[in-house]
Amino acid sequence: MSMPSLPGDGTREAARRWLIHLRIADVPRVRTLFTHHPRYADLTPVQYAEGLEWLRRTDLVSPSGRPAVNVGEGLSLSGTAVPHVLWNAEDDERRRATGTAGENCLLALLRRAAMASVEHVSAVSDAFGYDIAATTLLDEHLHLEVKATTDPTRLVVHLSRHESDVMSADPRWVMGAVLVGRDGAALNVATVSRSWLLSAIPQDRSQRGTWESARLAVPPEALKPGLIMERGKSVLPGGSCAIPGVWGMTEREVASA
Repeated sequence: MSMPSLPGDGTREAARRWLIHLRIADVPRVRTLFTHHPRYADLTPVQYAEGLEWLRRTDLVSPSGRPAVNVGEGLSLSGTAVPHVLWNAEDDERRRATGTAGENCLLALLRRAAMASVEHVSAVSDAFGYDIAATTLLDEHLHLEVKATTDPTRLVVHLSRHESDVMSADPRWVMGAVLVGRDGAALNVATVSRSWLLSAIPQDRSQRGTWESARLAVPPEALKPGLIMERGKSVLPGGSCAIPGVWGMTEREVASA
């Protein structure tokens, strides 16, 4: 990847700051930081706007606001060499397709499980903090956050601050992980332990800074095959859609689900 037609020093410094801060926050939050924090007042709002526009034009920031490269505090964008690449358009589209496939898999499985209702709420808005709302025939409610992957060797999930806040406040919130096959079908479904998630999420160290997104590597002991509601009730049996060895889960764990 190359960066032709480099802008001026100020715009280039603004672009470097965008790349650093977009790792942990979205565009509106970073723009607010640059506008109001005195540390960033040495550059003008126009330079910050031009820096972001240049990054998008050169595909160093994705249309959704994700940085394509990893730059540190001591690095500059002064030449044609680009630091370690984090993102490209093909990977971003592939991740979106995997996420959509995972949600569709669980929607289909829940509907086949004779639930009273199943609603794809994330198709309406991300404000819910979960993807699927379902109700059992006994009027029990499930708020399901879906994380999907095509990698059977390990489970890595990205949790937003909003999803974390909803999880902490809503006992019906459950994280379901889906291994998506090449045909888009669910090869494996597991529930990620809420207690493990609560122990693994970052903690804010002061009121002056908050985390916005966390990347979590889920260990096998934090997984249960199938979908498990609060109080341990099974919604989708693990044995019907679980493979020993996926994400480190043992045959005994799958058989006991």
